Amino acid sequence: MVPVTWYIALSAVLFMIGAAGVLTRRNVIVVLMSIELMLNSVNINFMAFSYMLGDMTGQIFTVFTITVAAAEVAVALGILIALVRSNKTFNVDEIDALKG
Repeated sequence: MVPVTWYIALSAVLFMIGAAGVLTRRNVIVVLMSIELMLNSVNINFMAFSYMLGDMTGQIFTVFTITVAAAEVAVALGILIALVRSNKTFNVDEIDALKG
């Protein structure tokens, strides 16, 4: 049996990698993948603590988080396709079409 602290450490490493990807990358698709990596690290925590406590609540939260992440990606990719068609770029710094 793997201790819960290993799952927490794995989750922390994945979250840090995702946060570094969001903060340092300029490509919108890489930023979206980094956000998904951060959400999946939270899911690992939910599952680890759910197993440790013998409760189903963490697993239920994981299912809801996966559902919200899928909806977020669908909306974000729709917006991204519209912005790329109008601006012809994937660079986050050059996309300012949503400014008022």
